[in-house]
Amino acid sequence: MFELLGIPPQALFGQVLLGLINGSFYAILSLGLAVIFGLLNIINFTHGAQYMMGAFVAWMALNYLGMNYWVALVVSPLVVGATGIVIERFLLKRIAHLDHLYGLLLTFGLALIIQGLFRNQYGSSGLPYQIPPQLAGGHNLGFMFLPNYRGWVVIASLVVCLATWFMIEKTRLGAYLRAATENPTLTQAFGINVPMLVTLTYGFGVALAALAGVLAAPIYSVNPNMGADLIIVVFAVVVIGGMGSILGSIVTGFSLGLVEGLTKVFYPEASATVIFIIMVLVLLVKPAGLFGRTA
Repeated sequence: MFELLGIPPQALFGQVLLGLINGSFYAILSLGLAVIFGLLNIINFTHGAQYMMGAFVAWMALNYLGMNYWVALVVSPLVVGATGIVIERFLLKRIAHLDHLYGLLLTFGLALIIQGLFRNQYGSSGLPYQIPPQLAGGHNLGFMFLPNYRGWVVIASLVVCLATWFMIEKTRLGAYLRAATENPTLTQAFGINVPMLVTLTYGFGVALAALAGVLAAPIYSVNPNMGADLIIVVFAVVVIGGMGSILGSIVTGFSLGLVEGLTKVFYPEASATVIFIIMVLVLLVKPAGLFGRTA
């Protein structure tokens, strides 16, 4: 079997697949953050905790209610999205006209509370979640072995991201959302319920995080710290792509996942920091991010 730069193909393509998996979660999570920030101007630090809640709701639905993975894939984002609507209605709405720092501190505090509650109830060792039988096993592609579930995660993430981009950029609902962001007073004068749009948008962004949590549950152990370990990297992805840029979040999420995977092959020592190095370089050259718009 041939080698590329001295690297066996199984190791190289295995890390490319791992990078795509991580990139899938980066893309969905940063997409949710971009939707919330781009349309509501809220820096949602609770996003990692809501990702974790998505995984836990799927685990509880299976173990307490007997719901399978496919049902949880629908139910979990709805349940966690509903908690996001409650947070927006009763907490974030009260500080909507204040500086971004207040929203960041509020959501950061909420994230710590949510993580603490789940850690107190379930511990921090992690709980297993089985891969659905329909996606068990894998395919030998000759140059690598592709697990079915991991291939499903990449495809599902890509479909969700592109569907969200299409909805926001190409539909009438997306036009209403963008108009409510640019000029809420004028938009409301046309009979559009702007407060309801704001609430539903936040709930949708939270539901995206929960969906990522359900997709991640069979790959990683379900534990209260899973969001905290990921959210800093996701924020770096959002900054690189451009705060509030929908397309930037998708492209940057998948691309940086691949970069991280390849770095693990060729220079493993830098794999934990390569995304942050790229973030610093991008901010030096283009402070608004690769796809961001300067004010």
